[in-house]
Amino acid sequence: MARVAVALSCTAEVMAELDRLSRSRSGEVRMAERSRIVLACLQGRRNDEVAREMGVRPNTVGLWRRRFAECGIAGLRDAPRTGKPVKHGAELRNRILAQLELPPPAGMASWDGGSLAEALNVSDGAVWRALRKEGIQLQRHRSWCVSTDPEFAAKAADVIGLYLNPPHNALVISVDEKPSIQALERARGYVQTSSGKIVQGMKSTYKRHGTVNLFAALEVATGIIRGKTTPTKKRADFQSFMDEVVADQPADRQIHVILDNLNTHKKNDDWLARHPNVTFHFTPTSASWLNQIEIWFGIFHRKALNNASFRSVEQLSEAIHAFTAAYNKNASPFVWRKREVHGAQLRNTIVNLCN
Repeated sequence: MARVAVALSCTAEVMAELDRLSRSRSGEVRMAERSRIVLACLQGRRNDEVAREMGVRPNTVGLWRRRFAECGIAGLRDAPRTGKPVKHGAELRNRILAQLELPPPAGMASWDGGSLAEALNVSDGAVWRALRKEGIQLQRHRSWCVSTDPEFAAKAADVIGLYLNPPHNALVISVDEKPSIQALERARGYVQTSSGKIVQGMKSTYKRHGTVNLFAALEVATGIIRGKTTPTKKRADFQSFMDEVVADQPADRQIHVILDNLNTHKKNDDWLARHPNVTFHFTPTSASWLNQIEIWFGIFHRKALNNASFRSVEQLSEAIHAFTAAYNKNASPFVWRKREVHGAQLRNTIVNLCN
């Protein structure tokens, strides 16, 4: 006796949704096909007729007819599948994390995927899958600098206070020097690699034409930079630069200078005595990141020195002053912040290897 196909019926809203799914170009192809099968069945056609038209087997049509009759549109979606059984589970993860806490193999500075796989007698792929799942980047580095200055809190509060709430009508400047900037000359240009990509190319050999030192002062309130290049970086050069900075200000204006603990910044009592309106504020030891001029030095190095070529120290000095002038046209104060580092982040544990 021939089997009778399940009779189908639905509301106008369900019919409209089936029609939308059958025409969709952004949804799953299998959902569109199943919707077309059900729409044909709703027209009262037999399974074998629908199968011939759709190019599928009759039992496939019967499956989706039955699923729709039982669960509606939700029945056209795939049921959850267990997938391939997990070969390495939590046990391998725990072994990898424990192994990373041990010293690396002899002659190696740190663990890598291959050495972990060899030590644990598993495949490289299993190791890397576990590391990715834990967010561990074995070759990615993060650094920190911890100040041991016993007066850290007081000095840091003094500097940050100048940034956030400077004295009325006073000038607050961050000052430092970038020493021994090399005037390197080497051929450079754009080259096409074997993969067809265009990259910047630089000749591996170069000529040295000497070095210059850059003294720079950042006006915290405006972001304006004042710079001076010198052949040496002695205390006399620092004082000469400060003479030029102070000379541009009214004699009665208070000037607060933020400095790090470089030896040339210390023992300037005679200079300060000649400039009673100037006050030096020193950052805590090992905390030069509190000096905003360091931010600008990073910008300057990336934009003016990286991939550059200079035929002389004079050309290098010209490039430094040209960049400073161009920067000052659009200068603005830094929105300065520093991420807090907790003591727990400083311990040499597996947590520090997480991304």
